[in-house]
Amino acid sequence: MTQLQGFNVRKADDSDILQVMQINQETLPENYPEFFFRDLLNKYPETFIVAESGNKLIGYIMCRMEGGISNFGITWVRKGHIVSVTVLPQYRRQGVGTELITRAVTAMTECYDAKEVILEVRVSNTAAIAIYDKLKFSRIRTIRSYYRDGEDAVLMAIQTKKNQ
Repeated sequence: MTQLQGFNVRKADDSDILQVMQINQETLPENYPEFFFRDLLNKYPETFIVAESGNKLIGYIMCRMEGGISNFGITWVRKGHIVSVTVLPQYRRQGVGTELITRAVTAMTECYDAKEVILEVRVSNTAAIAIYDKLKFSRIRTIRSYYRDGEDAVLMAIQTKKNQ
């Protein structure tokens, strides 16, 4: 468990799912059914990470592993995919999201042998894009009408230390 300016960052467990779902519903337009959260937790427990302040969850990141053509060359690689990451608004701009992302990328690399990590982010989410830029993610391309409401997404990727 990491102490971060009064916040703890740790792996999620089954008892966190309902709070994670509540944070998801409060902060993101993309909401998932309970079985989706539980499935990712069961399959990739090292990369389902929560941030808490006291007994309250304030953010989470959940990821999965995939295979595919590298965004950095024409080879087949194991990819980590950041499915969802968010922090409650009153706890943003304090390093919580950055710590969640950093911890997840490390876990995907060390525990699941990811050679690169990918994610999609709304083109309008300039704050998140700035974090990914700071963390050295590359902007790969724009995916038109990616989200249910028709908004485009930026596909971003980073090579892991295992692939450099």
